[in-house]
Amino acid sequence: MNTAKVSYNIQKKLTVCIVALFVVKIVAWYITHSIAILTDALEYTINVVSCFIGLYSLRLSTIPRDENHPYGHGKVEFLSAAIEGLLMIISSFLIIYEAINNLNHPHHIARLDYGMYLIIATAIANYILGYYSIQKGKKNNSLALIASGKHMQIDTYATIGVIIGLILLFFTKYIWIDSVVALTFALLIIITGYKILRHSIAGIMDEADKTLLAKVVKLLDEIRKENWIDLHNLRIIKYGSVLHLDCHLTVPWYLNVVDAHKEVETLEQSIRENFGDRVELFVHTDACLDFSCKICTKKDCTQRKFDFIKKINWTVKNISTNDKHRAD
Repeated sequence: MNTAKVSYNIQKKLTVCIVALFVVKIVAWYITHSIAILTDALEYTINVVSCFIGLYSLRLSTIPRDENHPYGHGKVEFLSAAIEGLLMIISSFLIIYEAINNLNHPHHIARLDYGMYLIIATAIANYILGYYSIQKGKKNNSLALIASGKHMQIDTYATIGVIIGLILLFFTKYIWIDSVVALTFALLIIITGYKILRHSIAGIMDEADKTLLAKVVKLLDEIRKENWIDLHNLRIIKYGSVLHLDCHLTVPWYLNVVDAHKEVETLEQSIRENFGDRVELFVHTDACLDFSCKICTKKDCTQRKFDFIKKINWTVKNISTNDKHRAD
């Protein structure tokens, strides 16, 4: 089973659990009439909606590539995460509104202890589900699962704030404490929502993932073969769980097509051994020119025109450019 289908099945299970937790929060609000619990449930409504959006996006990402989508449907995960980040920001402003309204018009609260028990239970379950979602998202390279997991964990922090407010309210009877704590965690939700939104837009715009690029470059430099004279124009684009990598590999000009293809296969195999089958590679081979001799480490070359001067270590800066005249 491919990673997209695995992520989709995980999201289905998470959606069922999230809907169940939402029902528990509504019950807690109904029996207490607490504005803080209502705020928590209101924020969680966005989580429920986001879960269904994430489920739909992951369902699309399992559809094989077709004529209209030659690179597959994985990009929809970025759109899903972007919507989730935006909804988190919107929900935080709703929380702020409710908290300020509660300061001006305090509500009567009943059976607070029962409400706290229910909210504490949802907080624990929510954090565990969030951690599970993030770990599975990282394993399957699913931005939708990672975004959902982070949202769930932030929900837990917000719920903890609500619980702290409820405990203080229970002992002090100061209703304003509840609103102050809610306002504090609303700001935290805004920050997290912005980060998710920013990361999603970067993926939609094919912004370079410098961390991932550095990891790939480091690997290539470590496994570098004698016939790999140089590497340039390296680019990585994400399509959901799939990584599309293309580059130009400079090899000795006298290699025949079969030998040059073997060098490409070696490179591809090394990449897949470290990053799995989710990597799609397109490698273009270039024939070395006279100036390449100065940076070529091949010892038994009978066609060398110039003495070897220095080995060029591959870095993110020089491997992602079109600079083929490094030795000049």
